[in-house]
Amino acid sequence: MARVVVLGIGNVLNGDDGLGPFVARTLLAGWDLVGDAEVLDAGTPGMDLLSLLHGTEAAIFVDAVRDRGAPGDVKRYDRAEILKGGTRTVMSPHEPGLREALLSLDFRGGGPSDVILWGAIPESIELGTTLSGAVRGAVPSLLDGVLGDLRRLGIASRRLETPRDADIWWERQVP
Repeated sequence: MARVVVLGIGNVLNGDDGLGPFVARTLLAGWDLVGDAEVLDAGTPGMDLLSLLHGTEAAIFVDAVRDRGAPGDVKRYDRAEILKGGTRTVMSPHEPGLREALLSLDFRGGGPSDVILWGAIPESIELGTTLSGAVRGAVPSLLDGVLGDLRRLGIASRRLETPRDADIWWERQVP
């Protein structure tokens, strides 16, 4: 496992809850990271979250979050805020939640010490495969935030002149 992991969390079949996978794939398509880092579209990991975090030093999550504000508002939470229980991801298929996974890893002695959650408030988490305009508009700010935290953790990034295909397969129209 990489020293630093970026995890896009969410259900791509529930509208704005697909934010995390969308951002992870956009990051992979547009940037090369220099250093011991890995970017994953983790979907709705449930118990697999523990194995995705085990042995990492730092983790950056991207997900739709419930908080005060308007749809598309960008939020950043650190490890202490997450452990206090002040943040909630949107959908129950994420269970166990991030807080519970971190507490479990702390108990075992194998979790990341540096944890950040970047999120945006969803407009809709109803059945659907596209992000709302408000949440899609938050993507550049989320990418800037994630890249900034990666720099802080010693991971450099290089924006690609010609981006790769992000493969946002869930938004494709079937003929």
